[in-house]
Amino acid sequence: MSQSKTPLRVCIIGTARRSEYLYGPILQALPHEVELVSVWGRSPDSARRLGEALHVPAYTDLERLISETAPEIGIVSVAYGANGEVGLMAVEAGLHVLLETPIAHRLDEADAIIAASAARGRKIEVAEQFHRRPLEQIKLALLASGLFGQVHTAFNDFAGHGYHGVSVMRSYLGLAARPVQVTGAVKEFPLAPHWARISDTYAARTETQEHGMIEFAGGQLGIYHWTNVGYDSPLRWWRSSRFLAEKGMGITTGVGLEVHEWLSLLAPGGEAPRFITLERRWERNDGGALIAMVAHTGDPDQPIVRWDNPFRPARQGHGPQWHDDEIGVAGCLLSLVNAVRSGGEPTYGPNQARLDQELVLAIRQSAQEGGRPVKLSLDPAQQTL
Repeated sequence: MSQSKTPLRVCIIGTARRSEYLYGPILQALPHEVELVSVWGRSPDSARRLGEALHVPAYTDLERLISETAPEIGIVSVAYGANGEVGLMAVEAGLHVLLETPIAHRLDEADAIIAASAARGRKIEVAEQFHRRPLEQIKLALLASGLFGQVHTAFNDFAGHGYHGVSVMRSYLGLAARPVQVTGAVKEFPLAPHWARISDTYAARTETQEHGMIEFAGGQLGIYHWTNVGYDSPLRWWRSSRFLAEKGMGITTGVGLEVHEWLSLLAPGGEAPRFITLERRWERNDGGALIAMVAHTGDPDQPIVRWDNPFRPARQGHGPQWHDDEIGVAGCLLSLVNAVRSGGEPTYGPNQARLDQELVLAIRQSAQEGGRPVKLSLDPAQQTL
């Protein structure tokens, strides 16, 4: 982590659940990077409750919040449908902004946010954390090492819904790869009665499956699969992401969150796979904070590829012991902090977030049109389908 002596002042804009249980604790665990100074909510009661929980002043007037607490960064954490509206409000108020996903539901809303930030010289990062989780980061480090050569095809197979799944799939190809055409299918199927974990109900359900094939300008392919019961149904326990590369392949196999990574290169002689061993290195021999992910490749020229957790404690026992998703979300925040301090750009940013949402919309548009391939780019006024 960077060691600036002056932490950036941050406010939370919105009182959604993640404001208290996720963003508040992450901000408070990074005192060298950020200082939480205030919160905003539409409702006086919800704003007051959040302020009391996080021990900062609460406001329903954003202009007054900015005047009295002088934040530099706003974290927008609102109801799902309000992302675009409140995100634009925060940028127009002059804040650098971390936006929740999706950046907006309509592409023209996303464009308005991007244009407003450019006009004001503000930085935007989007809290797309799936590809920032440690297991994904070590895979991306391996791909960046060149050991796998060119990635030809990448898959999301229930590893995440919508833009989350698309971002994981695209990350293997490289975020610079330009999609040009999308073919999609969306189908509904009846399911036998079963327990739904999220709603804690037992009933028959209707499943919506989404499938998409995305063609890229360089000839690469992205394959996307999702089911709307993928997070909470014992009938749909599978979770996998994959890539097929010039010199090897990678497959995540999982039952829910319990996943295993199979990453392979060629064994000497070229007649068998050589599997890479992944190691989590912890702060202590009995656990503690995650220090690094280490890949033991078996390659004589690059035997070890390593990803260091940017939030590892500088002193043993004096740092957060976060799970993988918290590390991913904190990585989104750190990307914005570094961009604000350096004047550079976030590592993901609003244009990538807009593209991920555009691909989801294109899959659904193609499905509505009977599977007709849809050329990119879409009409910016395209609605969520």
